[in-house]
Amino acid sequence: MTTPTDAPRLAWYYSIPVFGWIARDLVHGTRDNILYFLVILVTLMVLAVKTWGLVALGLTALATVPVIFATLILITIGK
Repeated sequence: MTTPTDAPRLAWYYSIPVFGWIARDLVHGTRDNILYFLVILVTLMVLAVKTWGLVALGLTALATVPVIFATLILITIGK
């Protein structure tokens, strides 16, 4: 009888279809994957602005405010 080996559990976000594939490639792939990811983000932003106008640009900026705020707090704390 063989003993079962426990495979390491993957993070929960790897199971999200598109986001999980990109996250797995960023973690385990080559260094070029981050550049591809940035190109995808810029392309999505351009398509959103072409579709909805400057509203898409404004809402994107509004959505990044908590991220920038947390980054500034972490820089201030020294982490």
